[in-house]
Amino acid sequence: MVSYIKDNDCKIIFLSSSSVFDGYKNYPNYEFDKTFSKSKFGYLKIKIENKLLRLEENKYSIIRIPMVIGVNSPKIKDIKNQISQKTAIEVFPNLIVNIINDNKIALCIHHIISKKIGGIIHLGSKDLIHHVDLIKEVIKALKVNYYKFKYVYTTNDDRYIALFNKNKKLPKYLNFTINSVINSIKIK
Repeated sequence: MVSYIKDNDCKIIFLSSSSVFDGYKNYPNYEFDKTFSKSKFGYLKIKIENKLLRLEENKYSIIRIPMVIGVNSPKIKDIKNQISQKTAIEVFPNLIVNIINDNKIALCIHHIISKKIGGIIHLGSKDLIHHVDLIKEVIKALKVNYYKFKYVYTTNDDRYIALFNKNKKLPKYLNFTINSVINSIKIK
């Protein structure tokens, strides 16, 4: 596929993940930070990104996204399923994240396509939250009264799996907060 893109008048948009940085822990990551993953998923994304990075920048857009929280996202479905089965929801008290939803991804991709933005672009909320607090906010938005948590500590220190965009600035109307994403899943 990379050779086809190189030889033809076309461009690829690849949705990558914050998992390309899951081997780091001390800070949120920006576009030009070196990737390092300890997970198979993150490693796969890195391998694909490295193939695309051999192309000219106008031939690709690598869009890295953090955890997706949307009305019908796998994460929300998983949380609802665990609540209905009365099983514990895993939370990571020392993990700091940012998030996005499907609508924000679509708006940002539309902008990237219409403005012909190439290279690596990070999407995500402009603020951060501890994973446990995020899940509590999600549960509150879903108006759930009974739930159990399983606290998972992978380290004693705070660690980050979060993306910030420094190089490819997006317009202000595409900036959003964790609260706006949580509000989009609230049960009325």
